[in-house]
Formats: sequence, structure tokens, C-alpha cells
Amino acid sequence: MYDENLVAPMRKELTDIGFVELRTAEQVEQVLEDASGTVLVFVNSVCGCSAGCARPAVRIALERSKKPDKLVTVFAGQDAEATAKAREYFAEYPPSSPSMALLKDGEVVDMIQRHDIEGRSAEEVAARLVEAFNLHC
Repeated sequence: MYDENLVAPMRKELTDIGFVELRTAEQVEQVLEDASGTVLVFVNSVCGCSAGCARPAVRIALERSKKPDKLVTVFAGQDAEATAKAREYFAEYPPSSPSMALLKDGEVVDMIQRHDIEGRSAEEVAARLVEAFNLHC
């Protein structure tokens, strides 16, 4: 676990652009169980590719007209139970942080994992998100 003072700005970076932070397994269940429409689940982390690419990429992508109905985030390494519960909804993918799962009516329709983020620019990752939003939202 990291000091909350360290991660607070990383949490805020997402909540400032409309993400709802889910900090307990119960909160994750309330949002994702029987969810209709589209939900983007952002698995946040303190790693460099989160700050340098993933969080900026999602901000850029959300500036476009099509976007998911709901935006939620869990924080890997901080809110362990919430993160574990969220990952159950995309269990066919190995745990990865950061990562972004786009769900439509409860089914994963796109998944961006750390290996899809590392070595790419925020603009490249944003383009991938925009493509998924245009297709599924």
C-alpha cells in the first residue's frame, strides 16, 4: 500500500474528468452487476505508464463526442478488494495495471492492458479508446 497523500492526486486526475471511484467490492458490485449500457473501468496505478500515458490518454479520448455511459475506477495496490472484484468482470484477461476495460451490457467488448500502453504515446492509446468508443458507445 502506498501513502494516501501520494496517490490522492492520481485519484483526482480521474475523478476530475468524471470517473466515479469505487473503493470497496460492494461499490464495484453495485455498479457492474447487471450493468446495462457501456462502462469504462479504469484500473489505476502508481506506475509511470499510468501517469505518462494511460490517464492522459483517457482524458484525451473523453474529449470526443462518443463516450461510455459510465466511467468508474479502482486503484490497484490501494483498494485491493475493489480491484479484485472489478477484475472478476474481465477475468479472461490477466491482471494488469494500468488497464482499461470497456464493458457493454456486462460483457467486455475491448480491453487495453499495460502491454498495450507501454511504449506508446498518450495520443496513440487515446486513438485506440476513441475507436472502441465509436464502435461500442
